[in-house]
Amino acid sequence: MNRETTFVAAATVVVAVSLVAAAVVPGALADPTDDGPLRPGYVQIEEVPIAPGDATGETATLAVEARLEHRGNPTDNVTVLFRAVDSESNLVETSRTVEVGELAGDRETPVRTNLTVAREGGYEIETVVFRDGERVDSESRRVSGLEALTPPYADSNVEFADATGLQPVSVSVGSAEGDRVSLDLSAALTNGGDTPTGDLEVTFVVRQAESNVVADRVTVPVGEIRAGRTSTVDASVTVPDEYNYYVDAVLWRDDVHVDSAQSVANLDPTERISANVTEQEVEFEVEDFDSDGESDSGYETTAADGQAVRTETDTPGFGVVVTAVALLATALFARRRSE
Repeated sequence: MNRETTFVAAATVVVAVSLVAAAVVPGALADPTDDGPLRPGYVQIEEVPIAPGDATGETATLAVEARLEHRGNPTDNVTVLFRAVDSESNLVETSRTVEVGELAGDRETPVRTNLTVAREGGYEIETVVFRDGERVDSESRRVSGLEALTPPYADSNVEFADATGLQPVSVSVGSAEGDRVSLDLSAALTNGGDTPTGDLEVTFVVRQAESNVVADRVTVPVGEIRAGRTSTVDASVTVPDEYNYYVDAVLWRDDVHVDSAQSVANLDPTERISANVTEQEVEFEVEDFDSDGESDSGYETTAADGQAVRTETDTPGFGVVVTAVALLATALFARRRSE
């Protein structure tokens, strides 16, 4: 068998084996136009807006939205992790994972969830994006002041008036009988809402200033207050005379504390108090007043027969050094005269 015949036979065997392999094992022969698996598209967090949601006496719900920007080829198995981390303890308060699935096209996709946390302090809201379990992007935002979120049961458009020239609680002295006196109390309430409101009560509590003992209290209903209007509610109490009192006014709606205000009644002619006064401890510093135990004027002040007497304790205009120099000069001058 010559060389050409051998080569043709070998080529025939190779082609036959390739055809058999292609029939038995699909894909054994690669398509020269195939570029392989598609590379997943680009994913990142564009922004994370956070809005307050429902609030209760103990918790607050935060509505968190992650806007994901996607570019390029479709991206599969995308998940977003949301978690709230306490700003002080750095402990995870709560977390939620949202399955997004596939992202396709050049567009933004919103991913939303709710995180419920304790209604106090502040939190770091962390958002992490994963693709096939691999982290691809993250962002963190801080929220604080959650205690300012008002639960629905405590929400009210009515509060004590704070307009200039209008006292939220006013007190006037009424009739007196023996050692007791009546106080006429009045509270001004403003409806800052858009609808009339009612089902309100005001409790007046009168406390003796020094002892904090409640001298009298009274609760009166509040009539309907129209939107944007200010109305007053009046009451009367009787207390012992010649004492000073704090007058606390508490606004209630369905047994829920809504607002409060304070005034005073000064019935003690020798002492007066003020409403909403706070005390601050101030450290006493000796160096602010120390004069080294010496008098700058060179005089001492004594008392004799009830009269103030000033006695000279030092030679005005001369100190110890000046006096010594003068004595030394006098001695030298006298010695030269004697010689």
